Amino acid sequence: MSPASGTLDLDPAVRETLVRAVLRPSWIAVVALTVPFALGLSVPPILQYVPLAASVLVLGLPHGAVDHLALPRVRGERPTLRSMNRVFVLYGVLGAAYAAVWFLAPAVAFVSFILLTWAHWGQGDLYSLLAFTDADYLDGRPMRALAVVVRGGLPMLVPLLAFPEWYRRVATALVSLFAPDSVAGLAAVFRPETRLLLGVAYAAVLIAYLALAVVRTDDRPAWAVDAGEVLLLVAFFALVPPLLAVGVYFCLWHSARHVARLLTVEPGSASALARGRLRPGVVQFARDATPLTIGALALLAGFALLVPNPPADLLGWLGLYLVLIAALTLPHVVVVTVMDREQSVLS
Repeated sequence: MSPASGTLDLDPAVRETLVRAVLRPSWIAVVALTVPFALGLSVPPILQYVPLAASVLVLGLPHGAVDHLALPRVRGERPTLRSMNRVFVLYGVLGAAYAAVWFLAPAVAFVSFILLTWAHWGQGDLYSLLAFTDADYLDGRPMRALAVVVRGGLPMLVPLLAFPEWYRRVATALVSLFAPDSVAGLAAVFRPETRLLLGVAYAAVLIAYLALAVVRTDDRPAWAVDAGEVLLLVAFFALVPPLLAVGVYFCLWHSARHVARLLTVEPGSASALARGRLRPGVVQFARDATPLTIGALALLAGFALLVPNPPADLLGWLGLYLVLIAALTLPHVVVVTVMDREQSVLS
């Protein structure tokens, strides 16, 4: 059994390696982008697209390409053809069903994608808090649910509040691939009164979460890490243009933390981490993820042939890529939820 199978109690040496090699670089990257934009930096849209485009091969798309191996590994078992086939069937059924929703009701599919990603990215940060800090205040489902709502809302809601027109452009790029007239169904989301209501409600939840956490904890440094990340990401998503911010977050924050989690349940990678070595695990992950990443790229090409209105510009292609991500996210969330159950994240 690998050191972290079935538990959140990482070997201290493994934890230190991942904090040093994964968490701290993500903090540095977010600060390094936030400060210049706070001082008035602006960059052309073509550069804002780069991180999201790079996520096709760098961490973003590949981070879910090891799901067929992750479930047996998190149980301390060797992957078998039968265990892998179960995951392939899950992806085939749920991915195809959700892809069909995009063709039938693209506006509904877009909203559900935002909500699903909100839950999933919050879910990923919850694991990180439990595994890499001593967040003793996350000792029950209500506090963990609050953490998911707060953390997932940072990349999904804050850009809507700060950059509504960019958010509308991205929504239009996705929905227009299937039915341009359906974009009108999203108009209510972008109204000032809707955004004000969402912003006030989210701010109240965020403040309540941090306040409850600080009065419930005996470990103020752990709370400080959580609060620091939350406030840093609020500034990041409020100041950095949304496609750039989400692309960087997807690669260097969410996906990097998930890959770190995968390394802890792969025996060889976990052993290397305990010796302070990250590279062997990264090489193993790249080998594991390559076949299905290539398969996902083939699906992207298939989508381009199937959508009623093929993309005509770079934003359209990024929209098509995000639709593919949406179709893959639903089964990926199921896999991660099972991992959470196995490792008591949901307790």
